[in-house]
Amino acid sequence: MQTRPTTPFGRRPLSLAMVASQTATERFAAKPGASETVVHKWRLFRALTEAKEPLGVTERALSVLHALLSFHQETALTLPGSDSTSTEAGSASAGIVVFPSNKELSIRAHGMAPATLRRHLACLVDAGLIIRRDSPNGKRFARKGQGGAIEDAFGFDLAPLVARAAEIENLAEEVRAENRAIALLREKITLTRRDIVKMIETGVEAGVSGDWESFHLRYAELSGRYARRLSRRDLEALAGELAALAAEIHKLLAIHIKAQNMSGNESQTERHIQNQTTNISDLEPGLTKGRAVPTEPNLEATNAPVGWDAEPTVQPAMGESRNGDSKAPVRAYPLGMVLEACPDIVDYARAGEISSWRDLASAAATARSALGVSPDAWALALDVLGEHDASIVIAAILQRGEEIKSAGGYLRTLTEKARAGEFSLGPALMALLRGKAAKAMRARKAAG
Repeated sequence: MQTRPTTPFGRRPLSLAMVASQTATERFAAKPGASETVVHKWRLFRALTEAKEPLGVTERALSVLHALLSFHQETALTLPGSDSTSTEAGSASAGIVVFPSNKELSIRAHGMAPATLRRHLACLVDAGLIIRRDSPNGKRFARKGQGGAIEDAFGFDLAPLVARAAEIENLAEEVRAENRAIALLREKITLTRRDIVKMIETGVEAGVSGDWESFHLRYAELSGRYARRLSRRDLEALAGELAALAAEIHKLLAIHIKAQNMSGNESQTERHIQNQTTNISDLEPGLTKGRAVPTEPNLEATNAPVGWDAEPTVQPAMGESRNGDSKAPVRAYPLGMVLEACPDIVDYARAGEISSWRDLASAAATARSALGVSPDAWALALDVLGEHDASIVIAAILQRGEEIKSAGGYLRTLTEKARAGEFSLGPALMALLRGKAAKAMRARKAAG
């Protein structure tokens, strides 16, 4: 007569979760056609691995389950047909019982310690993935009848895996869908972050009017929230905020481009009118004699504090000397951005504070001497770059510290590149800002 014990041996208590798991398995086995259900054990184990978190099992517990499955000789898990004449009334339905010793089970679980093995077996029982079928003395064995057929087996019943196979597959599919959604969100966040950085660089480089410091601070704050263990909801919120910031910056650049196009159309119209109008100097040549030459505005005299909200001042272009060549001027970078990217230059200010371009130039002159830059190299940089841009370059060299072995040689190299039109300060400043933000984010992660 075949018996199906349902309570654990010794001091182990019978929990309601065990009763629920046994009841669900019996109910499934009682369904018509339950014995025809075939489950591929290794495919099911793969689904279990993916759905381990919703099922409440750990990696080590799955290693023990893998070892238990290896003791079942067949690849397919099926419930044997119930025999009403050989099964006690009120007993559990026929199951799939494996009965390895603790020693053999430990070996197949890669040498797991006995105490650890017992703990993870209990985890599998509590999760409702296996059922204990303990013998009267707690030993695991099988009793064979006539002809070698197994009549009774005491060990671990794998029938819950067959009963819950559909549930486990559905949970695994939900986990896969969640992981795909998270991967797409992370991809979107990465692309949006790249777009924001490039657009800020372009805006600063082209001198587009805007609160670029605010944009950079918002981007740094949002990037600081990006971590590996964010939930899908948090990633969706972060992606939305980054997309809104990118749209705002893109709109600002689009407005600037539209204004440039309108200005270009107006200038073309003016040239067309001038070409149709007779030049007055052709009719009255004498009027050009003695006419005063328009004076150039003195841009160097402007030393008011420049903030992020202020319009960048106009400086000589890269490669244009201060003596005044014919190259077009470019806009200087906001002082607030320079100080955020190169905060070390403040240590060289006379009053310990930089509130204007004149203060920055004075601090750069002091830092130049401390860095060992020769007067000739400094004079050449001033002539090619202009006082403001040369001061920014010195601040950037100071900020990079030990990365630059020879500050004077590095300054000469940048000066020659600027003379050839191959150097721009925008990417250099943005690189320093990104490095500063990345360092702060690493510090926050290390702190907690």
